[in-house]
Amino acid sequence: MVGDITKYEKSPLLPARNTQGDFFVCDIFDAVPKGDMASMEHPLFSLSTKPDRSMRRYEHNGIFVEITPSVLGLATIHDRDVLIFTISQIMAALNDGKEVSQVVRFKAYDLLNATNRVTDGRGYEGLKAALDRLSGTRISTNIITGDVEVTKGFGLIESYEIARATREGRMQEVEIKLSDWVFNAIRHNEVLTLHRDYFRLRKPLERRMYELARKHCGKQKEWKISLDLLRKKCGSASTEKEFKRLIQNIVEQDTEHGHMPDYAVFLDEQSVVFKNRGTMEKEKAVKQAYGHVRLDPEALHDARTVAQGWDVYHLEQEWRNWMADYDIEPPRDAGKAFIGFCRKWVEKRGRP
Repeated sequence: MVGDITKYEKSPLLPARNTQGDFFVCDIFDAVPKGDMASMEHPLFSLSTKPDRSMRRYEHNGIFVEITPSVLGLATIHDRDVLIFTISQIMAALNDGKEVSQVVRFKAYDLLNATNRVTDGRGYEGLKAALDRLSGTRISTNIITGDVEVTKGFGLIESYEIARATREGRMQEVEIKLSDWVFNAIRHNEVLTLHRDYFRLRKPLERRMYELARKHCGKQKEWKISLDLLRKKCGSASTEKEFKRLIQNIVEQDTEHGHMPDYAVFLDEQSVVFKNRGTMEKEKAVKQAYGHVRLDPEALHDARTVAQGWDVYHLEQEWRNWMADYDIEPPRDAGKAFIGFCRKWVEKRGRP
């Protein structure tokens, strides 16, 4: 019964839509998500889910950013997925010793899949709108990236081109030219790795909070920031009272579900505290030890049958963590071992 479902049972995270299973250890992409530090630190993206056509200026400690929207509105924090995907591809190529440039070409489906977006018509329409907002939003700032201060107005992406489309008009390949500002940051390795569940965070404010925690807390035990300064750094248009209510709601959900990646969130009177969960080092160790262990689509299909109602990709990560915790040898038959783990999981916890 729908009425029997409590707030404790419904995950605040979006479902994992990625059909590859574990995208970030996939042979084809082998690119962990990366964000540039400058736009993680400063509020360049709108948190609104509706067109935001307001011009804004942010100033803090001698740094200023002026953001001017196009008629379509400011680039949103969900539009940022395009930059994250692009930066990730360039960093993977650099780490592989390949030549890179500001122009990046990729398949639209790969981006939608990697960033946990739907891959039907809505996904392609949303990607086209994101590209328009990213290229239309203009930035003027004194923030230095790669030891270079770019003083001219620029877009987060300078241009884009839909290189190929199906007969139905659906884009297949996209070519993007990044701004000098963003590319300078990439070339000087001014980027940070993001947790893959970043793309599953539903609320724009949750994404912004995670970005700030990843930038400021990093691998420290905790980071504390006042509500007033957090509101400023988030670029929130909410009143102080409304902002505190929004934060309180996120804190309560995180207490119930532990859904915020890498950092637990707490409200301490007029401050917000982010405490490191220790997952970054653990995930690195798990990837090194078990990254080569792959599950085929048939195994994932059988796991869904065995563990009906559970997120199979969440169970996969729990399985990998369990093997690492108990120093278990990688199984010869990964599919069989994973399905057995799922059966035990359901026996202990029941169905969601």
